[in-house]
Amino acid sequence: MGNRSEVLPVYQVYKQSQPTHKPGRIARAVLLILACVVLPASAVSCARQQQPGDTRDRSTIKIGYFGDLSGPTFNFGQSAKNGVLMAVEEVNQAGGINGRKIDIVIEDDEGSPELAATVVNKLTRQDKVIALIAGGASGSSLAAGPNAQSAKVPMISPSSTNPAVTQIGDYIFRACFVDPFQGEVMAKFSYNSLQAKTAAIMLDFNSPYSRDLTEFFELSFTKLGGRVISKQSYSQGDLDFKGQLSSISSAKPDVIYLPGYYGDIAVIAKQARQLGITQPLLGGDGWDAPELWQLAGDSINGSYISNHYSADDPSPAIQKFVHDYKLHWGNLTPDAHAALAYDAMRFLVEAIQRAGTTEVEKLRDALAQTKDFSGVTGIISMDSERNAVKPAVILKLQDGRYIYQETIHPEAPDSAAKASPSASPSKSRKK
Repeated sequence: MGNRSEVLPVYQVYKQSQPTHKPGRIARAVLLILACVVLPASAVSCARQQQPGDTRDRSTIKIGYFGDLSGPTFNFGQSAKNGVLMAVEEVNQAGGINGRKIDIVIEDDEGSPELAATVVNKLTRQDKVIALIAGGASGSSLAAGPNAQSAKVPMISPSSTNPAVTQIGDYIFRACFVDPFQGEVMAKFSYNSLQAKTAAIMLDFNSPYSRDLTEFFELSFTKLGGRVISKQSYSQGDLDFKGQLSSISSAKPDVIYLPGYYGDIAVIAKQARQLGITQPLLGGDGWDAPELWQLAGDSINGSYISNHYSADDPSPAIQKFVHDYKLHWGNLTPDAHAALAYDAMRFLVEAIQRAGTTEVEKLRDALAQTKDFSGVTGIISMDSERNAVKPAVILKLQDGRYIYQETIHPEAPDSAAKASPSASPSKSRKK
């Protein structure tokens, strides 16, 4: 303690120079002097350790991340994990949260809703995380949410757009828009911009995401004056879609809406083109993965998707994020799942700072009170249902590029919601 390490060698040298008999008067005097030096120094050292400024909590803040890292939508989970880890690294390098570093506990749910529920139970009960980032599809978030709610651990879904996710309870939040709006966005774009009057829909019947987008697209398209003249279904992992596509081809729709995930979409698009179907294929954020181009090739040229942001937007904030992400992850271009997860982690950090604590009830309240948080994917303000009300962008897929088309805003956004930074056309990107 204190200066003792500086005194002891002197004493040791003195001992080694003395005979083995008991110390005499001079020796006792030296020992007395040394004691007078050592004891006050020790007292000062102990007093310093007890200063109030040194009693702050220096433990790490445990936050859980779970997502599909090895299953059918592994790209979503990997991209979201990358976004979360980059945000955490930035926070830790800046000194952490009130001097405390963040420790991310990562679990792979393999794209299985049942496993998602299991890993959330582990993260909350065993690992004792104070919050969760759910980097998976809506089905996994719906299965995992009740465990987070019962454990009273805030869970933020970056990209689960099913409205029912946040309806699980008051500890469940999201950083993205919801399916009713995303379905409406593509219906408006189809009817107004593509001048489509008829549409066919082909959905994954077992996917809550696909069913909800179908419902809201059809509702909005019909309300605008359009007609859905063919509706077909499939199950994730099917390999032969020619029967459904032949029925759609016979109906001769102006556009074909495919609200599914990139693995199935690649196969459907290839078989559609092989059958001579040339109509534009339309989709949602479930298409956004580099593997789509690798699997589908030219068959998705001329298609359109609704998405959360454009990596080519000239906004300085977006371009800084894209630049930093590429430096972190081997020149990969961040997709929407990476950007949304990055935003989710950053606004969680901001809520912890505002709460001034990691106590879960106060953290939940701080998250619910989030207003005007400036994220990469737009301004995040929580509405009464703990959803982020935000615009969407439309991107055209052409020759490996996502080409910005337009931004579509909610008709009656929350009064606190702001416009997206992705409001002007930008150059295309290569994947």
